[in-house]
Amino acid sequence: MMDNIVQGFTQFREQVFPSQRSVYQRLVHDGQKPKALVISCADSRVVPELITQAGPGELFVTRNVGNIVPPFATMMGGVTAAVEYAVMALNVRDIVVCGHSDCGAMKGLLTPGLGEKMPSVAAWLRHGEAARKIVCDAYPDDIDDKRRLHALAMENVLVQLNHLRTHPAVASALASGQLTLHGWLFEIETGHLLVYDGEAGRFVVLAEEDELPVAEAAASPRLAAAGVGAPEARAAE
Repeated sequence: MMDNIVQGFTQFREQVFPSQRSVYQRLVHDGQKPKALVISCADSRVVPELITQAGPGELFVTRNVGNIVPPFATMMGGVTAAVEYAVMALNVRDIVVCGHSDCGAMKGLLTPGLGEKMPSVAAWLRHGEAARKIVCDAYPDDIDDKRRLHALAMENVLVQLNHLRTHPAVASALASGQLTLHGWLFEIETGHLLVYDGEAGRFVVLAEEDELPVAEAAASPRLAAAGVGAPEARAAE
């Protein structure tokens, strides 16, 4: 396997890099200005840059088991740092939480006794417990295992979006109208991308001609929405 990786890098260095040398040099000279932060699963079958056909410098990506976003107060770790850096240092205007079908992490959430075999994984997946509870209590008991897993993956995306809103940098950017949140689910077996439409309250299959639905659109700044003008305007009154 490592031979394949080395061979792949050699091919990149000799065949791909020369045609994109100027792109990489510009990214070093000007710095990165990614369009979005993507929080996706570490599953080897799900590659955000491939799914979106994004080039170098276009996406800031953090991946972990189950595309989890711990609530801000519970854990200061890699996801928290990535979110804070993306919003405050890179000024991304979009954040995507991207789950996927046939997710091993979601299977783990449904597996009793997982903590005995993989305690670290089980502890991490507790951040998805709300999604498991929703599927167990609010969905029909007679849905088959595949549909239950699919539903859990979608509910988990929504739970992690809720966790994302607890991060101060995200809350501030949302309140000031500088950030839009997206919830996606990639179907590995079909290549479809299911996108959460916050207004309709459901996931929809994204088609090429469709306008991209969003989970939470960038809002008007709260002062403006409340009819509070700038200090100069108030003084003029």
